[in-house]
Amino acid sequence: MNPIVFTKNKKSPSIYPVTLCLLTLLLSLSLSPAVFSDEVSPKSAAPLLQSDLYHEPIQPLRQTEGLNPHKISLGERLFHDLRLGRDNDMACSSCHNINDNGADHYTRAPGRDGTTLDVNTLTVFNSSRNHRQFWDGRARNLEEQIDTVVTNPKEFATTWPSIIGKLEQDTDYARTFPEIYPKGITANNIRNAIATFVRSLITVNSPFDRFLLGDSDAISPQAKAGYRLFKAYGCVACHQGSNVGGNLFVKLGVFKDYFAVRGNPTRADLGRFNVTGKARDRHVFRVPSLRLVALTPPYFHDGRVTTLAEAVSIMAEHQLGRTIPGQDIQHIVTFLESLPGEYRGQPLGHKP
Repeated sequence: MNPIVFTKNKKSPSIYPVTLCLLTLLLSLSLSPAVFSDEVSPKSAAPLLQSDLYHEPIQPLRQTEGLNPHKISLGERLFHDLRLGRDNDMACSSCHNINDNGADHYTRAPGRDGTTLDVNTLTVFNSSRNHRQFWDGRARNLEEQIDTVVTNPKEFATTWPSIIGKLEQDTDYARTFPEIYPKGITANNIRNAIATFVRSLITVNSPFDRFLLGDSDAISPQAKAGYRLFKAYGCVACHQGSNVGGNLFVKLGVFKDYFAVRGNPTRADLGRFNVTGKARDRHVFRVPSLRLVALTPPYFHDGRVTTLAEAVSIMAEHQLGRTIPGQDIQHIVTFLESLPGEYRGQPLGHKP
């Protein structure tokens, strides 16, 4: 069985060879309820005490502090600037809709020249809390991710000298960049500005976070029951921390061969193997954050699943070796629906 790779923090990664079944068992025994049950009544969900907060596997999201507001503003403009694309027709926002879910709703987004991107688009919201970027973790940080998009022939398909040349013709950029960055318009400064904007995209004040912080009425009894089940079944083995995931690599198909069931294998299905070339990384992916999972269908790297209930069922079967009863799945879904927070004071998914 493939090991799970944990990263304690972005600067000093540590690797622990632990089988998923053992970790799931330990979590299920140490977290309430103590045993798997076929059903947990919403009425049985006891309120979470403030003193219990730091014993919970999930923590509230906090806004990133210390970001330069001028860099955020400049980065936001660049994030939406179509001139970053080869033919002035593609921006970061082309695949990452900040006014919706920070992603799109395609199985796999359309790329340049009639192509289709290789994997489903991940949300840009809270992405700075991931220990690596992309499904296969090939980018160590947001700046590397931007580099990859710039040169990808299916995306921006261009070079930094070409982008810099176009931006230097813009009088506003020519004035603004030197005010923020002494060296003016450079590849490093463009990357930094966009990355700073993305680091500001934290979805705080979700109903579930308010519940964690002491508001027992912030989520429904069904959501509370769903959280208890989420812990009891062992979902927190992969989805924990303030980002509810995004901090480790795991093989897709621990207990059941996902790709044999689905069929039609592609190169993208190899996951992290495409980065490292190591056999142990075949079909290994970075665990996605579940913070906005209720707003970001379709699901998985291949975008093949359209409903959250089906996604929960498939993950239980393939990753936990469990068949979860339908009512339990609905409670877990209700819990997941309490995770999206706010952006600029407006709940994500809110339609004015």
